Amino acid sequence: MLKRGEEMQRDLWTSLLLVWITCVQYSSMAPLNNQSQSLQTASAMIPRNRPSEGQRILSRAKRGWVWNQMFVLEEFSGPDPILVGRLHTDLDMGNKNIKYVLAGEGAGTIFAINERTGDIHAMKRLDREEKAEYTLTAQVIDRDTDKPLEPPSEFIIKVQDINDNPPQFIEGPYKGSVPEMSQVGTSVTRVTATDADDPVYGNSARLVYSILEGQPYFSIDQTTAIIRVALAGMDREMREEYLVVIQAKDMGGHMGGLSGTTTVTVTLTDINDNPPKFSKGSYEFTIPEDLGIGKPGGRVKANDRDIGENAKSAYSIIGGDERDVFEIVTDAQTQEGILRLKKPLDFESKKSYNLTVVATNIRADSITGGPYMDQATVKIIIEDADEPPVFTKSAYLFDVHENAAINTVIGAVAARDQDATHSQVRYFIDRHTDLERQFNINVDDGKITLAKPLDRETDMWHNITVTATEVRNHSQISRAIVAIKVLDINDNAPEFATEYEAFLCENGKPGQVIQTISAVDKDNPSQGHTFHYRLEMLNNPNFTIKNNLNNSISVLAKHDSFRRQKQETYLLPIVVTDDGEPPMSSTNTLTIRVCGCSRDGTVQSCNVEAFVLPIGLSMGALIAILACIILLLVIVVLFVTLRRHKNEPLIIKDDEDVRENIIRYDDEGGGEEDTEAFDIATLQNPDGINGYLPRKDIKPDLQFMPRQGQHSGPNGVDVDEFINVRLHEADNDPTAPPYDSIQIYGYEGRGSIAGSLSSLETASSDSDQNYDYLREWGPRFRRLGELYSVGESDKET
Repeated sequence: MLKRGEEMQRDLWTSLLLVWITCVQYSSMAPLNNQSQSLQTASAMIPRNRPSEGQRILSRAKRGWVWNQMFVLEEFSGPDPILVGRLHTDLDMGNKNIKYVLAGEGAGTIFAINERTGDIHAMKRLDREEKAEYTLTAQVIDRDTDKPLEPPSEFIIKVQDINDNPPQFIEGPYKGSVPEMSQVGTSVTRVTATDADDPVYGNSARLVYSILEGQPYFSIDQTTAIIRVALAGMDREMREEYLVVIQAKDMGGHMGGLSGTTTVTVTLTDINDNPPKFSKGSYEFTIPEDLGIGKPGGRVKANDRDIGENAKSAYSIIGGDERDVFEIVTDAQTQEGILRLKKPLDFESKKSYNLTVVATNIRADSITGGPYMDQATVKIIIEDADEPPVFTKSAYLFDVHENAAINTVIGAVAARDQDATHSQVRYFIDRHTDLERQFNINVDDGKITLAKPLDRETDMWHNITVTATEVRNHSQISRAIVAIKVLDINDNAPEFATEYEAFLCENGKPGQVIQTISAVDKDNPSQGHTFHYRLEMLNNPNFTIKNNLNNSISVLAKHDSFRRQKQETYLLPIVVTDDGEPPMSSTNTLTIRVCGCSRDGTVQSCNVEAFVLPIGLSMGALIAILACIILLLVIVVLFVTLRRHKNEPLIIKDDEDVRENIIRYDDEGGGEEDTEAFDIATLQNPDGINGYLPRKDIKPDLQFMPRQGQHSGPNGVDVDEFINVRLHEADNDPTAPPYDSIQIYGYEGRGSIAGSLSSLETASSDSDQNYDYLREWGPRFRRLGELYSVGESDKET
């Protein structure tokens, strides 16, 4: 701080000395200065802005102001205000009747004026870097009346610079780089310092650059501040980074100037100046004979002291691999050379390899030349392995005629064991490729035979896989593809290309073309198809054919007398024959319909019914009428059926409806005698006819469907005939009485509580029976109750 204060004091005295010299020069040139100032003041009387139209321009012929040019030193901080300058006018006679007034930038705050003498003082410390000049206006007024005596005049107070700001590196600290092994004078980077002092006045902003730290490796230009290499042969592998301290000093670098510093980190970038180097001169690997193609067999590595792209190497084999069995590739992550197989190894033919491997830098450097390389020897020892048999071919192609006989030999495959043991080989067909088991193979000699007939039209190609295994080791399996082509024979007859249906106009002319016909054949002869057509009836009276010479024919009409009323459809058999060996033929039928056509030959109708129906009715109308009739019949039948199957009873009567029939029972054993009495209502009951006899005293839980009788109900049928039929059936029934059985009797009314009268249920003696309950059965059984009551009374008497 003490040194800095001394420098500022020295600069202040230097500035004061310069001001004193300037004042002396102005004093010696006073007349000239007064003249020039008078002119300046006169010009100041003219307004700076151009007057508008009609405005009067002020002017004076006499100059009234007199003063010196004004400057003030920045950073002056004395105990009293510093005198900047003095204003004076010719009107000032010393009688103290005038007053000086100051206005403008800083007037009254920074600058103050003595009203009587016109002296201007700076009241505050000024900094040129904040504001370099101030524009003020001076005016003289009458002290008593405050009226201006002179127009206002503008002047400038300039703040004079001193060296109070050191240089600064705004963008620091800096980083730079330069390739290693660069020549002396190679540019590294450039630094820039700024000085806030006035670059025009004096040397306060004149900067000089120098290096404080970083020699002898680097140098700097004092004016441009460009840093350059000063020492040749700098090696990145020895030292990669340097720290350089740069100084900028003002005042042209002379003593007393202010200075600033910054740092520059210089990094040496890598160049390819180091070759790759194998860690060993020779390598040795042992790999099995059955190592897969593309599998790694060993790794080698050449180290490089360079970095990045300069450290990458490419490996290659330059000797010892005459069979081109190996390849070497670079691992992008580890930069190792990986030995891989390109072809299968064969221990029996070669048991070891001596390879010469070279590592070469990928990138060549323009400074050092290159590329660099290194080489090493790699010995590879092959271990014997049990290998699967090897087919003589990887794929086989055979052909066989379709419909060839079973067990026909198609071809043979062959494989051999190349190991020293030369084991016997067995052959098999992979049934996953022969699901239908159409082929067989001899396990010993590999001959492939047919197991089923082949059809070319079904499958033209068959691809099967044949496997070969060693007898001693079934795990060693090899495979080969066998493609079998089925050769065509002429075993399919030609036929129409589609189902043809031709139409013939009634008004057509003889010779008109009815239909053009072509044929197809599933066979595929090498020379293509040629078809021959003929009519099955050579002398057909209605039609003939014409060969179109392109394996197609046209069917022609022989006359114009075709009528639908006479014959609506004609069936024309045509025989098609191919030219295969042996020739195959087939008979195809062309359906020709006779139709009504317009004059231009457009088919309008092919239905013969339109000519036989009554006028006004077509076939469609008749079909509609017939459908309506059938619908009505169905409705009538349904209605009748529903009426006949109503669920309400037909003859259920009230209890008051008593129909008494005296029935005589003379049972003397065996069966029971049929009564001749009958009720016409009973005969009219369908349930009674069908054998269903509901009880009136018991409500059935479940009603079964009655069996279907041989006759319908007696409604509308002669009663005598019905009774006779039933009697005839009873007489011819082999299960009829005298055998004891449960009999079915005529209908006696629903809800009846009468029990069965069968002899099977009368085993008890009369003495055990109580017939009083018969009286409770109602009017129908009153007579029966009286008879049994009489019997009981007779026993008592």
